[in-house]
Amino acid sequence: MAYAENTVTINRPINEVFGYLADGTNNPRWRDGVLEIERTSPTEYRQVLKGPGGRRIAGDYRITRDEPPHLLEFAVTAGPARPTGRFALAEDGPGSTRVTFSLDLAPKGLMRLMNGMVEKTMKAEVGQLSRLKQVLEQ
Repeated sequence: MAYAENTVTINRPINEVFGYLADGTNNPRWRDGVLEIERTSPTEYRQVLKGPGGRRIAGDYRITRDEPPHLLEFAVTAGPARPTGRFALAEDGPGSTRVTFSLDLAPKGLMRLMNGMVEKTMKAEVGQLSRLKQVLEQ
């Protein structure tokens, strides 16, 4: 089982932070591995990510739970690793929002042999919350 989690406090109102996260087309602005993204349905996104060696890999995902402004969950539906993810938001004072981003993956088959590398990648991904904070506080 690979798991990664990170929490930051963003000096913006919870509705604004949730709205930004819920619109997946914002991903390239704060996630450096997103090369392309487009919404293909109200709950699905086609996403191309920068993979090992600069190789392009699919990272399509589907929103599985949407409870504004506190909870947004998704499942990756394409690509070599298909984690589930969660953004949990809470008001942390007036105009301030605490965001926890977590990724969870139960590797199967040969992917289990790469668990360490997968977990490292997931930790780097949730670590990008600091970039989200920068973008939203500018």
